[in-house]
Amino acid sequence: MLNHVKLSDNKLQFSAFESVSAAKWKQQIQFELKGADYNETVVRHASDGIKVKPFYNAEDRATHLPAVPKTAAFKITETLYVKNVDKTIQRATKLVAKGCEAIILDLPEHINDFQTTFSALLALQIPIFVRPQFYDEIFFAAVSKIEGVTLLIDPIHELAATGNWFSGSDNQFGFLNQTPTIYINAGVYHNAGATPVQTIAFALAHAVEYFNQQSKPKDVVFQLELGSDYFFEIAAIRALRLLYQTVANSFGITAKCSIIAIPGKRNKTIYDYNVNMLRTTTECMSAILGGADFIQNRPYDALYHKENEFGNRIARNQLLILKHEAHLDKVQNPCDGSYFIESLTAQMARLALEKLKQIEADGGFLASLKKERIQAQIKLQADAEQQAVDAGKHVLIGTNKFKNSADAMNDQLELYPFLKVQARKTIIAPLIQKRLAENIEQERLKSEKSTL
Repeated sequence: MLNHVKLSDNKLQFSAFESVSAAKWKQQIQFELKGADYNETVVRHASDGIKVKPFYNAEDRATHLPAVPKTAAFKITETLYVKNVDKTIQRATKLVAKGCEAIILDLPEHINDFQTTFSALLALQIPIFVRPQFYDEIFFAAVSKIEGVTLLIDPIHELAATGNWFSGSDNQFGFLNQTPTIYINAGVYHNAGATPVQTIAFALAHAVEYFNQQSKPKDVVFQLELGSDYFFEIAAIRALRLLYQTVANSFGITAKCSIIAIPGKRNKTIYDYNVNMLRTTTECMSAILGGADFIQNRPYDALYHKENEFGNRIARNQLLILKHEAHLDKVQNPCDGSYFIESLTAQMARLALEKLKQIEADGGFLASLKKERIQAQIKLQADAEQQAVDAGKHVLIGTNKFKNSADAMNDQLELYPFLKVQARKTIIAPLIQKRLAENIEQERLKSEKSTL
C-alpha cells in the first residue's frame, strides 16, 4: 500500500510502501482461487519432495546458509577428440581465434612427450584440460607437471558408466600420487536420469572417495550435465558449491572447486532437432547464472550427425551471444537476492546433504555402487520420468507434443542415436544412459520405413 509517495532528487522512496507479509500474499491468492485448494492448484510438487510456491518474499531467504562463493566470468570451452595431433592443433588455434577460451583434449591413446608435441597449443595460453581414455600413471605424472594443463582422470566415473575399471592397473587410486587435481565427472548421473538433488549428492559422495585416498589436499574439478528445468539447474550448481565447501573443509581442502557444465543428452531429440538449440540455450544460461567456470555447448545435431563445422559454429555462437551480447558474464553471482533461487538452493543443499550422509552411513559411494543402491535410486526416478514422457505428461516439443508429421529422419542418421547394448562381463551393473525420446523416436523411424 502507498502512503504519500515522496520524490527526492527524482528518486522513489521505497519506505513509502508498506511491506506485505507472506501470510497476506497467501490470503489474497486463496481469495483469487475461489475455493480451489491452494496446495493442489498453485504449488508445484517437484522431484525429491521439493515444493515450489507461487510466490517468494524475504521470509523465504535462507539466512542460515553461507554466501555462495563468487566466481570469475565463465570461459567458453570446446572439446577436441585427438585423432591426429597436427590437425588438432590447427583446429584449436582456429577455435581460439573464433572466441573459444578453454580446450578439453580427449585422448584415446598415450602420446609421447606431450609437452613438445602440443607446444603450439600450449603457446595459446588458455586453460588446457587433458582427459585420457586410458590409465597410465607415468603419463599422468608427466602431463600434470606442465604449466597451464589440468589432467582430468576419473576411474570412478569409468566404473559407474561402463561397469568396469580402466584396464592396466590394479590400483585405480594410484593416480592421486601423480596429479594435483581430482576430477569428478558427474554427467553420467544426470544422463542416467538422476534428479538435480541426487546428482549433487552422488557427485559429492564420489568426491569423498577420492578425498579419503589422497595424501594431501588437491584442487577439484566437477563436470555437470544440465537439463531443462531452468531454475532447478541454477540452484543445483549453487548448492553444489555450498556443500563442496562444507565437505572440503572437513578434509582440510581450502581451494574452491571449478565446475565444467555441459547441456545433457537426456532431453535432446532427433525429431524437430532445431528445438535442441532452444534447450541448450536455456541450459547454458542456467550454467552461467549458476556460476559454472567453464561452459561447453552441445551442437543441436550432435545426436545423429558426425561432427561438423556448421553444428559446432551454431553451438559456439550461442555462448558468444550470451557472453558478448547478452553480457551475462558481467555480474558475479547474479542470482544473489532472488528469494526463489536462494530458497531453492537451500532446499537442494539440505536434501543433498541428507542423501550424502545416508550414502556415507551405508559404507560410502563405491560400496553403494557395488550394492547397486545408486543404480536403483536413479532407475526409480528415470522410470517415472520415462513413463511421464511416453504418456505425454512430460512434454518434449516436436516429439510427444506438436509433432511435425512430415519430419523424416531415416536418411539423416549418420550416427546411431540410441542406447547401445553390448554383451560383456562387468564387475557392477553400469548406469544406463538413455534419452527420454528414444522409445518414441524408434517407433517413428519404423513408421517411416513402413511407408516407403
